[in-house]
Amino acid sequence: MDGPAQAPLKICFVTAELAPFAKTGGLADVCAALAARFHASGHDVRVLLPRYATIDSSGLDVVPVDFLQDVPVSLQGVDTTWSIDTVPLPGSDLRIHLLRCPALYDRPRIYTQDPDEHLRFGVLTRAAIEMCQRMAFAPDVLHCHDWHAALGPLYLKSIYAWDRLFARTRSVLTLHNIGYQGVFSADVLGDLGLHVAAHDFPADDLAQGRINFLKTGIVHADALTTVSPTYAREIQGDELGMGLQHLLRARSDVLTGILNGVDYAEWDPAHDPFIPHRYTADDLRGKAWCKRALLRELGLEVAKGRPLAGMVTRLVAQKGIDLVREAVPSLLETRDFALAVLGSGEAQYEELFHALARRFPGRVAFRPGYDNPLAHRIEAGSDFFLMPSRYEPCGLNQMYSLRYGSVPVVRATGGLADSVQPYDREARTGTGIVFRDYTADGLAWAIGTALDLYADRPAWRQLVLNGMAQDFSWERQGQRYIDLFRSLLR
Repeated sequence: MDGPAQAPLKICFVTAELAPFAKTGGLADVCAALAARFHASGHDVRVLLPRYATIDSSGLDVVPVDFLQDVPVSLQGVDTTWSIDTVPLPGSDLRIHLLRCPALYDRPRIYTQDPDEHLRFGVLTRAAIEMCQRMAFAPDVLHCHDWHAALGPLYLKSIYAWDRLFARTRSVLTLHNIGYQGVFSADVLGDLGLHVAAHDFPADDLAQGRINFLKTGIVHADALTTVSPTYAREIQGDELGMGLQHLLRARSDVLTGILNGVDYAEWDPAHDPFIPHRYTADDLRGKAWCKRALLRELGLEVAKGRPLAGMVTRLVAQKGIDLVREAVPSLLETRDFALAVLGSGEAQYEELFHALARRFPGRVAFRPGYDNPLAHRIEAGSDFFLMPSRYEPCGLNQMYSLRYGSVPVVRATGGLADSVQPYDREARTGTGIVFRDYTADGLAWAIGTALDLYADRPAWRQLVLNGMAQDFSWERQGQRYIDLFRSLLR
């Protein structure tokens, strides 16, 4: 922990997503919670996020930063400007900086396939550095998140190397999911202002006429972090390295896996405003009431002794939906349980769950899309929670499930392996059901084991209580980042 004699750190924090303003997945939740934790710990953190058109500013206390208005920028030869406003982060007195540039961010979606996608995030990263310059803010750490901000370390070493403001600044790149890398034609180097630094891009990429934001960031960052210790090991291997494994192995001495934390101010059944009944490990009656309310809300049968499995997920191959398609229909035929699913994604997977709901009326419910209050109610109302991911850098829902007493049924990969321990019936230890092989048989075994344990009420209660006793708070995990930052400065 930071001692009283240690000065607060100055952190410039650059991200494409931050809840509740801009979110497509866990990146937004993690960045919001981590920035809030840095601030609550007394550090001076300046967060920059694009002001997307999708951000509803009505009711927000938007304050323009008077000396950060109408800053000139050239976008592919067209002269325009960017400006920065601030808004309060809900639940914190931290104010978030929003980069306002309609030419780049007034689009119907956060991410696009538009030909200037490289500029949308290259400008974000440069604007973060220039924001520091105009504030005379000398960051100890430039903390860049995922491919969108991954050019930050190279910008510091190249076109901003002249500025002594950044003489002590160290760059940290956090890899939330290396499946997304930001690959573009090498022709965009001029747009990004990096044509003079072309020799600093990986030569093999340039030889093939492309640049890779994430790969370039991995080469140049002073430190790399990723979102769980197991994922840090996995991405150095051929199966999950996504083509970056050799580079990550070469830089393994600066790669650290730090498990994401949970914002228990939002995710705790003791005070969750989105669930109909509050409960704690000392009094679980509210969980049973939440289950009955959820069954009625989703149009499922209320059948005594029937366990309810929950899923809240993106419907993509990474999340193991293929295994669900292979294993779950036959289990529903032979075992008595219900299934509640919330999610959206590939059309084939949405149709899978629509079909299951038609085939098993009263036992399967599917709600397409994302609904945050319903996600909370599924966590509270489920008996167990399915996460059969092919890979999972960290995952948050399994940690939410532990706190809500919904036993996680997970595959041993990434953060799932780090946060869920297999239940040992004899020792009465462990927090969930864990399977290793990415096969339909593996998932079927795990669900069958959960159903058998559910029938053993004392064992199930012990499993639930073990999970609810876990602590994955950001107070712990955020300090690991601070310790890393301080080690870089030394």
